Amino acid sequence: MTPEEFLAETNVPRETFDRLLAFDRVLMDWSERHNLVARSTIKDRWERHFFDSAQLVPLLPETVKTLVDLGSGAGFPGLVLAALLAPKGTQVTLIESTQKKCAFLREAGAAMALDNVKVVPERIESVGLGFKPDIITARALARLEKLLGYGAGIQGKNTRYFLLKGQDVEVELTEAAKSWHMEVVKHPSRTDPRAAILEIGNLARVR
Repeated sequence: MTPEEFLAETNVPRETFDRLLAFDRVLMDWSERHNLVARSTIKDRWERHFFDSAQLVPLLPETVKTLVDLGSGAGFPGLVLAALLAPKGTQVTLIESTQKKCAFLREAGAAMALDNVKVVPERIESVGLGFKPDIITARALARLEKLLGYGAGIQGKNTRYFLLKGQDVEVELTEAAKSWHMEVVKHPSRTDPRAAILEIGNLARVR
């Protein structure tokens, strides 16, 4: 997928697309020195990373005001979502414990001219947000059971999760159900037939 094919597929506004192009330039610059994403995926990054992240947006509630991305790493899906949701004024918080990756996220966010992004350089287990997010996202961070444990520490009563999971999604769901009560909607991935997006609500620990 080329940038132009991404634009045709998503039909994002030109300003949003320009922000994603700015993100891509910073990503390519940093990738020459740091292993932010798997080098084998660089060539196909507009599908494997940008479009994979962007496919979340049509699934999100129209009313989303606050979104927290766990383990933001190279900015997928967090920075992509921040760009696509900027016209709505959605505030996006990126939680990342690695200082090098935080520096990258800040530089990319600045290049994208985003004012709706905050980078929190802390471990998820100890972070204090001061608010309960509408949405929690994560991609390629941890197995589902562990992810839900991370989220439970910051979620509110109405928080919903949108988690990008790979081919082991059914195994992870079975595993997580031993520790968590949850309502799950499984959306098919538009980038990988083996993958899925898990929409989770009403999360509570099994007593």
